[in-house]
Amino acid sequence: MKYVVVLADGMADEACNQLDGKTPLQYARTPNMDILARKGEMGTVRTVPRDYPPGSDVANLSVMGYDPREYYTGRSPLEAVSMGVELGDDDVAFRCNLVTLSDEDSYSQKTMVDYCAGEIPSNESAKLIAAINEKNAGENIRFYPGISYRHLMVWPSGPEQSELTPPHDISGQKITNYLPRGEKSDIITRLMQESYTILKDHPVNISRVEKRQNPANSIWLWGQGKKPGLTGFKSKYGLKGGVISAVDLIKGIGICAEMQVLDVPGATGNIHTDFSGKARTALKGLQSGLDFIYIHIEAPDEAAHQGELETKIKAIEEIDEKVLGIILPEIKKMGDFRVMVLPDHPTPMSTRTHSRDPVPFVIYDSHAEKSGNQSFDEETARKTPLVIDEGHTLMDYFLEKR
Repeated sequence: MKYVVVLADGMADEACNQLDGKTPLQYARTPNMDILARKGEMGTVRTVPRDYPPGSDVANLSVMGYDPREYYTGRSPLEAVSMGVELGDDDVAFRCNLVTLSDEDSYSQKTMVDYCAGEIPSNESAKLIAAINEKNAGENIRFYPGISYRHLMVWPSGPEQSELTPPHDISGQKITNYLPRGEKSDIITRLMQESYTILKDHPVNISRVEKRQNPANSIWLWGQGKKPGLTGFKSKYGLKGGVISAVDLIKGIGICAEMQVLDVPGATGNIHTDFSGKARTALKGLQSGLDFIYIHIEAPDEAAHQGELETKIKAIEEIDEKVLGIILPEIKKMGDFRVMVLPDHPTPMSTRTHSRDPVPFVIYDSHAEKSGNQSFDEETARKTPLVIDEGHTLMDYFLEKR
């Protein structure tokens, strides 16, 4: 038996007036998802516990079968693992976004113009992170370059309980009420303020402004935590697993779960990713002896954060055509298989950030086909009797509690 999970990050949504009351998933052309819905089993799952923030870190841990209440330590340490940054027992890792803030004189009065600085390319962002790290060379705090706008700060014996806001939650808003609070918040705020002074006139940003691109003129710190420890996926389920993703967070979860990370050249965290490359890499992984593949696709979530409705619809259609459309005909040749498709959390266009509402899922089993006429979408899934309230138990259900 082969198992594939296709995780469409942030795909779930609410009814949109622009789509005559349909959600992007309902509006998109998704013949392959609909086939799975007609021949499989649909339900809803709460991937984010009610008392946890609705982040991709918590939600993907749940979907992979790990109870966030037991295993969640913060987002950034998972990304650190993927980046190859060794964390000491007392190190606290922080996600360090490069963002675009407005140009008011007072830092606290600035607006979050762009949480990803125009998806700045990695070769440019690395120079900016190097400049930030050089400024802090005399302190214990260190900065590490990542991909595009996503970077890392490591602080020995740093604060774990500071109240920090994800920048994508406050797009278009003044940052006044969202500056760091709590433990050592004064130091975190100072680091962010100083970064604006360092970055606003950096040659990289001068060039970006000349090209009418958003400058990466500040860092924004959030998602802190210490290194996690997950039970190995094979030890937990008896299956050799692999993970495919363009983002360090999901790769980090896979590494911590002792799964094989399968890299896809040309994969990104947006609509320009190599959708078909992810599908072909998944098939090669299964053919080479892996039993389970987790394919994570960030594009719908990024489109929703940017407020780009047409891009979100296109991302959903690309997943259907270029991921499922390639995998489903080929995996049949390998014998019995199961496929599950779901988002990790909703990212509604109305708010442009995550919610913790339950999400739809569909499971197709090649030797237990059903017959129906439904489509795969949020409304149809809500009408089914299958409701899984503890998200981390969904994987047990998908694998039939191996």
